[in-house]
Amino acid sequence: MTITVLVPDDDGVIALAELAGVRAVRYTWGEPLPPEAAEAEVLIPGFHSAREGRDLFAELPNLKLIQLLAAGADDWVGEVPAGVLLSTCRGAHGGSTAEWVVAALLAIYRELHSFAIAKDERRWSRHSTDALQGKRVLIIGAGDLGTQLRRRLEPFETRVEMVGLNARDGVRGVEELPELLGLHDVVVLMVPLTSRTRGMVDAEFLAAMPDGAVLVNVARGPVVRTEALVDELKTGRLRAALDVVDPEPLPEDHPLWDAAGLFLTPHVAGAARGAQKRSYAVAAAEIARWASGELPDNLVHGEY
Repeated sequence: MTITVLVPDDDGVIALAELAGVRAVRYTWGEPLPPEAAEAEVLIPGFHSAREGRDLFAELPNLKLIQLLAAGADDWVGEVPAGVLLSTCRGAHGGSTAEWVVAALLAIYRELHSFAIAKDERRWSRHSTDALQGKRVLIIGAGDLGTQLRRRLEPFETRVEMVGLNARDGVRGVEELPELLGLHDVVVLMVPLTSRTRGMVDAEFLAAMPDGAVLVNVARGPVVRTEALVDELKTGRLRAALDVVDPEPLPEDHPLWDAAGLFLTPHVAGAARGAQKRSYAVAAAEIARWASGELPDNLVHGEY
């Protein structure tokens, strides 16, 4: 038996070409689907949202699995047709996202931005800076992203603790957060966006962080209550590194643009060269499991 998979680009066709029992059929988003769509069991929607795909679902009567190329699925939860499974690309972007966090922390602690400004102004601004070495880092989110980050931070002689939904070996439980926040120099958010994590970083959360601490968000913008963070940054007590914000993209008149102590990038932590190739490697492995009669490893179960 051959399973038909709809793929949105030639990279997808190439990635699935060697899979036994899988036929990759190219389609173009926004254009009429090829005749093979009537048989398709698997859809790879590229980086489009579920809302964009609503009309597409009606044309796929045999659809059983949607395989994302992104690690996050918050746009898709609750939007997938009944009876259709949803799998993410968890594991594809953990390395590049973790690398961004390390780069952001180094830029903040070693004051690389101020040295760059001094260079542009032809000023020899020699002074001592802080260091990442020896910092206490709390990673909230103990999945692939958190694990990848821990591996990269520990060579800097940092002291890393991880927090997950449930406590287990090497991971603290989320109920311990109130007592942990005040003990760490850096708090990194690496959680999916769910009803439990939306707005979890509020004024009370931020107030529990020690003076001079750095909040890092590479999760989703709405995990942080933006107004509370802006108010805290205005005081100069905390610093932040944000790759994601709420709202996104950030309007031109938003107060975050002028916030002191903020390192900001436009949702690019995972957008390193080779990202699509890494995504398709994970997607191909997930589809291979499906084709062999197994469930994909990265299935999203309800509100993940």
